[in-house]
Amino acid sequence: MKDKKVMVSGCYDLLHAGHVAFFKTAAQFGKLHVYVGQDENIKFLKGKAPYFSQEERKYMVGAVRFVEKANIASGFGMLDFEPDMKVLKPDIFVVNHDGFTEGKKKLCEENGVELVVLDRIPEEGLPARSSSASKKDLKFPYRVCLAGGWMDQPWVSEILPGSVVVAQMWPTLDFNDRSGMATSSRKVAIELWGDQLPDGDPARNAQLLFGAENPPGSEYISGSQDHLGLLIPGITRIDYNGKFWPHHFENTVDPETCEWLSNVLHFAPLQPRPEGYNPILKKNLDPKIIKRLADSGVACYEAILKKSVKQLGESMKESFIAWSEMLPYTVPEWVMEEMKTNYFTKYSGAITSGSGEGILFFLRKRKLKGR
Repeated sequence: MKDKKVMVSGCYDLLHAGHVAFFKTAAQFGKLHVYVGQDENIKFLKGKAPYFSQEERKYMVGAVRFVEKANIASGFGMLDFEPDMKVLKPDIFVVNHDGFTEGKKKLCEENGVELVVLDRIPEEGLPARSSSASKKDLKFPYRVCLAGGWMDQPWVSEILPGSVVVAQMWPTLDFNDRSGMATSSRKVAIELWGDQLPDGDPARNAQLLFGAENPPGSEYISGSQDHLGLLIPGITRIDYNGKFWPHHFENTVDPETCEWLSNVLHFAPLQPRPEGYNPILKKNLDPKIIKRLADSGVACYEAILKKSVKQLGESMKESFIAWSEMLPYTVPEWVMEEMKTNYFTKYSGAITSGSGEGILFFLRKRKLKGR
């Protein structure tokens, strides 16, 4: 068996004990050849460059005693190791269970390579590690607004008070700038605290972040729902009544509720809003429209607590329609057509992030294939 060639592939950024345990197990099948992803390919797949360059990652992986040879994958895309498999002609290709895909299975079958799928088992006495969990500890979450957005602006809530519902989100990828996921506030947070969430009261930290992003003299005030959504764990209903800072908010971190929302909420990427695009250039501050927007936030939070996909979908849709009537530039015509054709008719509800572009969120009871 030691004469057999074994192949594995991956990013291997932030090398940790879980990677070493994986290499140790994979090396039991033969001489281990590891292919690390190119910097540009990782940036393409994940939306940002790796923490360490491809040469550094190759060096670190190659220094692990279980690795026969470390290489840089020559291909591009999810199967960036495909051309290297044809050259190496391995006997076995090894993946962790959570790294298995049908594409990898098909590629192995086409090349006559045995596919071995491993469970993630840590070295005895050590905690289980994964790259996603490790990176979670080294970066800020994002904020997703589910209903009532724009109520955090006084020129809206001074007409009628209302609620915004946000959720702290730990995704497995990074979002582009101007995607409506509080990326500008997140950048300021990272300037303040580095790549880790600060200690202390989350609401107080959100106030500090709000002040840092909106110093005296700011032409446009970034809404405080961004800062609260980034720093307060779980799902939060934020109530506004004509001021930049809310007069009240309530929150749930109930594991069952958060897990339910994570399972039913899915997203699809749209193009980011253009640089310099002004979503509030045109305003229609009709009290009837603002009341619908305000009520949608209350209904949204109630739906989440009840775990009602139907009510949650209706509140998300109501917010989106109210946005389109109150601030027409937040919902370009092609986005509205996409929603009407492919989402409102097929799913319980949907909403977009930011000014109508960037990320589209929709509800589905069953988990989507491949997610």
